[in-house]
Amino acid sequence: MNATQRLEFFRRLKQAIPEPVTELDYSSTFELLIAVMLSAQATDKSVNLATARLFPVANTPQAMLALGLDGLKAHIKTIGLYHSKANHVLATCQILVEQHGGEVPATREALEALPGVGRKTANVVLNTAFGQPTIAVDTHIFRLGNRTGLAPGKTPLAVELKLMKAVPKEYLQDAHHLMILHGRYTCMARKPHCHQCVVIDLCRFKPKTVAPEGFASAPA
Repeated sequence: MNATQRLEFFRRLKQAIPEPVTELDYSSTFELLIAVMLSAQATDKSVNLATARLFPVANTPQAMLALGLDGLKAHIKTIGLYHSKANHVLATCQILVEQHGGEVPATREALEALPGVGRKTANVVLNTAFGQPTIAVDTHIFRLGNRTGLAPGKTPLAVELKLMKAVPKEYLQDAHHLMILHGRYTCMARKPHCHQCVVIDLCRFKPKTVAPEGFASAPA
């Protein structure tokens, strides 16, 4: 895509998704961090069901540590990989208490030093909690970057770096959630809803872009 097409791409996404926000439930930066850590290889819905039980009893690092490993596991056992996630969460809480006064740090370096927090999780927290223009490349954004031609790359980092250059500055803050939500509900992996896509004419993904009878092939 050229610069004009990229600008139009995000203009249409923002028009279709006027409030691009995470679908994880949280009420503090700490809750967001924990929810994102728990969401690895799990759905937001499953995480929200678990945190609806967890956060009312432990929504600070100190309270999470007081809950203990067995107590934490009991609350998140419905989430995949909950054994390792519980260990990471408690280790992270310990560091937050000992090194950050119980607060979530606002730098990439400090976030990525936390157990169970990689670049993707750090980017989500930096973007959603601290308003930094970062893009966390999950499976949806990786797919969109390659499928649409917006930012093709062989690795999540390659796609992220290309997106940081390709996304128009005015949409950089919202690009992360715009692309996730578009990938989750329209540009799915197996059966994308191309006939409902607002950027179909800008997308380079051709095999499935023939609209069913009665649907327009491109947005007005």
